[in-house]
Amino acid sequence: MDFQYVEELNDKIIIKNVRNFELADVFDCGQCFRWSQQENGNYIGVAMGKVIEIEKNGEDIIIYNTDEREFKDIWAEYFDLYRDYGTIKDILKKDPTLEKAVEFGEGIRILKQEPFEILISFIISANNRIPMIKRAINNISKKYGEKIEYKGEKYYTFPTIEKLHEANIEELEECGVGFRAKYIVDTVEKLYKGDMNLEEIKKLNDDKCHEEIQKFSGVGPKVGDCVMLFSMQKYSAFPVDVWVKRAMHYFYLAPDVSLKKIREFAREKFQEFSGFAQQYLFYYARENKIDI
Repeated sequence: MDFQYVEELNDKIIIKNVRNFELADVFDCGQCFRWSQQENGNYIGVAMGKVIEIEKNGEDIIIYNTDEREFKDIWAEYFDLYRDYGTIKDILKKDPTLEKAVEFGEGIRILKQEPFEILISFIISANNRIPMIKRAINNISKKYGEKIEYKGEKYYTFPTIEKLHEANIEELEECGVGFRAKYIVDTVEKLYKGDMNLEEIKKLNDDKCHEEIQKFSGVGPKVGDCVMLFSMQKYSAFPVDVWVKRAMHYFYLAPDVSLKKIREFAREKFQEFSGFAQQYLFYYARENKIDI
């Protein structure tokens, strides 16, 4: 467990003596799209049907617009606070090559996000830039989600399967998803009709899960790994995007090694910690603009 205890005060909670938790490392490491840094350094995000603001104060984490019951029911799991990341980092740092990346992103935690939102979000992410992805997800949420107010500002939850099923290709294109609109419509249709079920897919072993999730339109190996890692707690997943590819070529492999071979090499090397290794490598490579 990576915290000591929780205090509730008015409309906020204070998580005391939190280890391995830096806001920028968590929210800017490519795993989530609905968190925004504020001028004061805090982050505001919409997750699990709620809007919260989060602040780091010394060794404490303060979460605004919540209470201790919600912390126990939602946020402790969402932020993966019952896991000891220090042990994971110690294991990964035995690899001297990875040590530098782990130390750079020492405050990363892998969020336990909602599978449907993450599936649609990462379909949108394919061959796309983060500002465009965020804008499209916010547009979809504004059009089909539920409104929440916080500090006089309007926020919107990510829509349910039933609500997003009302959207057609043209309406989704207007939200800024481009050619991916047809993938989203097809994916939502499969889920709405019950042809596929994310909770059932989540129960499968990691390899079978990866295979099944690619049956959704617009989901290849990388997007499948992202959904598994960021919402299904499948930590042998190793998403290979352009930054991870560069990092793996820079640190470990020859430049002509394929994406498939990179994934296989990494999963063999890092085993059940592959997903954690991927996040450290991705964040290090992108923030330091690694090239080969």
